[in-house]
Amino acid sequence: MADSGTLERTARIETAGTVLDADLCVPEGAHAVVAFAHGSGSGRRSPRNRHVAAGLWRTGCATLLMDLLTTDEERVDLLTREYRFDIPLLAGRLTGVVDWLADQDDTATLPAVAFGASTGAAAALTTAADRPERIRGVISRGGRPDLAGDALPRVTAPTLLIVGGNDVTVLELNRRAARLLAGPVELAVVPGATHLFEEPGALDAVIALSTDAIQGWLAGS
Repeated sequence: MADSGTLERTARIETAGTVLDADLCVPEGAHAVVAFAHGSGSGRRSPRNRHVAAGLWRTGCATLLMDLLTTDEERVDLLTREYRFDIPLLAGRLTGVVDWLADQDDTATLPAVAFGASTGAAAALTTAADRPERIRGVISRGGRPDLAGDALPRVTAPTLLIVGGNDVTVLELNRRAARLLAGPVELAVVPGATHLFEEPGALDAVIALSTDAIQGWLAGS
């Protein structure tokens, strides 16, 4: 629960030919807004991203958590996985959401950061490539940046790739993707963490790394 100086509201955002449900939290004196792109089979109620989001708004970041898929699409995706790996679809919707944030009175002047988990990381990087004037940084948690493909060399925003030390396959995919990014990139490994960062203290490490990165990006602007 946010404090009394924090604005919390739900929103229905029209983007890329559909309408997405979202939760916006803007603490008093916010210095940035972080848009979360959820990973495979997840949504705005993901306990992991909500935990990270809560940690970020306590440090002065506004946060937007959204469902990148509609209810009907989620139902189909549970059976077929048709949508969760459709990066152009997810990125197009996230880009629309970033444009929406730029039009809102409470977030228009805030630097935007895209935060992606799993396949959402590829969407976040693609959006950063398509909106270089708007996205000030990208954070990936256990992400699949490799799925951003041809967008990687177009990403000039600084990028933080956070991977669990025990998530061996994804760690190697992140190392390969990091070499293709055009902007500054940091690969941070959380010792002992697996893909979902379920281990005690793992998500708190993600919050600390993310907070330090955002503060550094804004200080250098």
